[in-house]
Amino acid sequence: MRQISAWPARRKKHDEDVDLVDCSSSIRWRGLVLAIGNWQLAIGSLNMDAAPTAPERIKGEAATTFERPLARVPLVLNKRNFSWLTERISGVVENPAPRWWWVTFTITATVATFGLFCLGYQISTGVGTWGLNHPVGWAWDITNFVFWIGIGHAGTLISAILFLLRQKWRTSINRSAEAMTLFAVICAAIFPGVHVGRVWMAWYLAPLPDNYGIWPNFRSPLVWDVFAVSTYFTVSVLFWYTGLVPDLATLRDRATSKIKKFLFGIFALGWRGSNRHWRHYEMAYLLLAGLSTPLVLSVHSVVSFDFATSILPTWHTTIFPPYFVAGAIFGGFAMVLTLMLPARAMFKLHDIITPQHVDKMAKIILLTGSFVAYAYTMEFFTAWYSGNSYERFAFWNRIFGPYWWYWWVGMLFCNCLSPQLFWFRWCRRNVYVVYFVCMCVNAGMWFERFIIIVGGLHRDFLPSSWGLFIPTWVDIWTFIGTLGIFTSLFLLFIRFLPMIAMSEVKIVLPEADPHYATPAGHRPVAAGGKERS
Repeated sequence: MRQISAWPARRKKHDEDVDLVDCSSSIRWRGLVLAIGNWQLAIGSLNMDAAPTAPERIKGEAATTFERPLARVPLVLNKRNFSWLTERISGVVENPAPRWWWVTFTITATVATFGLFCLGYQISTGVGTWGLNHPVGWAWDITNFVFWIGIGHAGTLISAILFLLRQKWRTSINRSAEAMTLFAVICAAIFPGVHVGRVWMAWYLAPLPDNYGIWPNFRSPLVWDVFAVSTYFTVSVLFWYTGLVPDLATLRDRATSKIKKFLFGIFALGWRGSNRHWRHYEMAYLLLAGLSTPLVLSVHSVVSFDFATSILPTWHTTIFPPYFVAGAIFGGFAMVLTLMLPARAMFKLHDIITPQHVDKMAKIILLTGSFVAYAYTMEFFTAWYSGNSYERFAFWNRIFGPYWWYWWVGMLFCNCLSPQLFWFRWCRRNVYVVYFVCMCVNAGMWFERFIIIVGGLHRDFLPSSWGLFIPTWVDIWTFIGTLGIFTSLFLLFIRFLPMIAMSEVKIVLPEADPHYATPAGHRPVAAGGKERS
């Protein structure tokens, strides 16, 4: 009986020792228990009853997370609200134009006017006013056309593709990028009709039947250009205007004169901001984004067919479509920063166009610049691997021929080496470094198009036909005139229309959060640690 009565005492002491072991073991296994949720872990003969249950731990973590939320860099700095955003962006349109705007617009408008004069002189006199010759039948005209079409790609990429990918940082720059797309396509559309020599016959490019039964040659890439560019421009205009409607209604409601209220009221299409309006607006915007996305890839692919469908060395290659698309996005983003950084400084929009926006765009320039550098490398590899002596000579001539500095300075330094600065964060955050790289890319992309076109033509299969292209004053000033047209249109845009999409930027403000004004002590976390959606 004594042994039997002593057994419970020994059993109790044994249980206390096991509890001590359990407490020490629970510290080691707590992380593993938490990781597997509600499952209870048993290893060997260890008893894990002393460890807290997983649901209790999850509740504690949820409460701690609410107290210390994961910090994200805001897309609009200094906790700005709806009112400040409306006043700052609308003020650019409503306030008198600053002096620098008038000075800049006077200069660019003068340059644009002289460029239009050069076009009129060329049309009335003939394409002999340009430096074209045999064998260089294409030169600055097609170079400018491809350059301006490429500039227009960033707007649709930012507005459509990034919208479909739900990238909210696009909201501060998409409106200006879309406008830049339209103005670049307008400048590009000048050259296909003018370079044929007889502008009054350019309507033959359209598929219109006539009494003579003459139809366009649908096997010609030039006709493809007309379809691709006109479609791209039409969809881009609709996309840009659709996004403008809510902001035009804001300007209509804020207008102080009857003329402004009347004009903004017409183009606002009766927008009242009702639930029905927003529902139709979001659906239309989504559909146009879906239509615009394939155009980003198709337009410059079709432009590249102007060269890829020929049999000339350096042109007849299948890498041209993706090569041209990457180069277009590369140059387009550089031009967006070229325009937005001065506007950001002049209108004091640092809280809306933040260093985070500049950093992300610099990363895209670095990415697409790497694609372009890879395409350059593959061009030379293909020429060497093909064993074609004409192809090898053409690329050797590109590096060491008469236009050698176009390749070394434009393609190698500007397009390949300068964007590598963006590997370093301090370079992406330094406005002066970013602007320098963007100007290098703008120049480099023009040099690239020139060396592709003229470099492939000036030395063909017969050495007796070799020649050089030397631009005339009409060539030079026509291109400078298109720069004036582009800049003048952009200045008019930021003067009379909101350059930043107010309705879209407001979505990323803290005030747009449904829990922004929740009562003190209220926590949007339900029982069980699950956050309410």
